Amino acid sequence: MNKINYYHSLIFFNLCILLSAFDYLRENTMILFSLFLILSIGITHGSLDHIKGAKLFKILKVKNYELFFVGYILTGLIVIFFWLLFPKTLLFLFLVVASYHFGKEDSDFLNLKKINYSEILFFLKGLVILASPLLFHKIETLNIFETINFAIPTYLLSNNILILLILLSLLSNIIISKNQNLENKSLLIMDFFSILILNIFLKPLLAFTLYFCLLHSIRHSFSLIYEIDKRFVIGLKNFLKKALPLTLITAALYLISILYLSNNFGIDASVNKVIFIGLASLTFPHILLEYLIEKNEK
Repeated sequence: MNKINYYHSLIFFNLCILLSAFDYLRENTMILFSLFLILSIGITHGSLDHIKGAKLFKILKVKNYELFFVGYILTGLIVIFFWLLFPKTLLFLFLVVASYHFGKEDSDFLNLKKINYSEILFFLKGLVILASPLLFHKIETLNIFETINFAIPTYLLSNNILILLILLSLLSNIIISKNQNLENKSLLIMDFFSILILNIFLKPLLAFTLYFCLLHSIRHSFSLIYEIDKRFVIGLKNFLKKALPLTLITAALYLISILYLSNNFGIDASVNKVIFIGLASLTFPHILLEYLIEKNEK
């Protein structure tokens, strides 16, 4: 499995270098392409949460499995409700949680049981995903935040602060890789510079989409495939069969929301709202489920 992750990161790193050379990609937001990737690959990596929910209920010895779907959907709806009431507070919380989530899940394949302050390191590791678009494409990134009713505090917009956050992210990768083999060390560094390359040369939404779908989501899907069956091809077939129903339902809800919002906000603003608010409403219950499983398994 580590070999697969290594070659995945190596391919993604070279892909980022290749994509950065195309002027068309550097000058266009590719918003519909980004939406397609998120609705296909991006949301697929969480589409087995109902199976994980069954696992959690089995651990907790809860027989009424329908309660999982009620709780999961209700958590997502609560996130959307609070976003409408307190968009700045909730988005700030989402960015903090997302930074930790990206840093942790992108490192889950490593054996980090004995590492000190792992939660802080995971949070710092994920900061590059949030800080680099603000450093290299500040105006475009702020415009996206404006469409979802959020304003970044002025002191965080300083280039010196943003560079410091990126350097802290690099430092966390170095610390995390301290006791790892050469392949894992290389993997972590490649991932870090892949994200930087994307955000230096591409527009913020496209850069985030390529990272989220082609690195983060695919890596998490690899781990799910491996859990289903250690024979990769068989595991992949079963994964796709199990993931397809919830993926299609979620994609349909995204598209319906975009069509509804586009009447008042236009297509670009509607896609931004649905992508980021939608991801927040999926990320919170997803992270909560992962935390509850990890805690109760221990």
